[in-house]
Amino acid sequence: MNENNEIFLCAICNIESGTCNEDCKFCTQSVKYKAEIQRYKQKEIEQIVEEAKRARANNANGFCLVTAGKGLTPKRLEYVCEAARAIKKEELGLILIACNGIASVEQLQALKDAGVDAYNHNLETARDFYETICTTHPWDDRYQTCLNVKEVGLRLVTGGIFGMGETQEQRISMLESLASLDPMNVPLNFFHPNAALPIVENTITREEAFELITLARKMIPNAMKIMVAGGREVMFGDEQYKIFEKGANAFVIGDYLTTAGKTPADDIAELEKHGYKIRRERD
Repeated sequence: MNENNEIFLCAICNIESGTCNEDCKFCTQSVKYKAEIQRYKQKEIEQIVEEAKRARANNANGFCLVTAGKGLTPKRLEYVCEAARAIKKEELGLILIACNGIASVEQLQALKDAGVDAYNHNLETARDFYETICTTHPWDDRYQTCLNVKEVGLRLVTGGIFGMGETQEQRISMLESLASLDPMNVPLNFFHPNAALPIVENTITREEAFELITLARKMIPNAMKIMVAGGREVMFGDEQYKIFEKGANAFVIGDYLTTAGKTPADDIAELEKHGYKIRRERD
């Protein structure tokens, strides 16, 4: 389904880790579940810039600055803006993405003014399933943030997670909600179990996961990228590069937020072995 065999790569930079007070049952970033992860308040700006340079050297097209927490406090907003300005100063040619939770129009405008190109805020799941996985903020706040992103003129990146106990109808409902937002990029995550979390297992099969990628491409045809993000290695194993046959044309390269991924060199070698081309220039 990827007719030109061109793949987009995106790298994640976890610039504030494990400090979230929300109760999202799928997320090890929450302090509530005491998962054994690395926790820190703010990564040094110099380190963030170095990670951005490394991502570009590994042929990443996008670079995402992720913070833990419900949304943007004034202090967090200034920190992300400082990181964005420092990266843009290097002229790396990366699409700079911010992923910092619920955000107002004014906050998003500040990020845009600092050089951020896109904002990632996932719906996570269907509206009618959301209270099952999170009680500390409503789904509607997530949807409104996505509308705010579009109002400001940033590129909208929004997706969700499959395998948390939702029904197939709820998966379709989430995809319908995503389609209504007409996002540029859609990250699809597959639940990665952790012993500390209330959700104890991924509830979909590999074949169902492949079908959901195809369904996402069909239901959100205008999206530039259907990206497979968290859970790729665990969900798809030795068949993970088949995602591109099913409708995906992007994935996360390197480590995720609190879990390790394959090395970029291994992924790039596998892509080339399978005959895929990496999109190196900025889109």
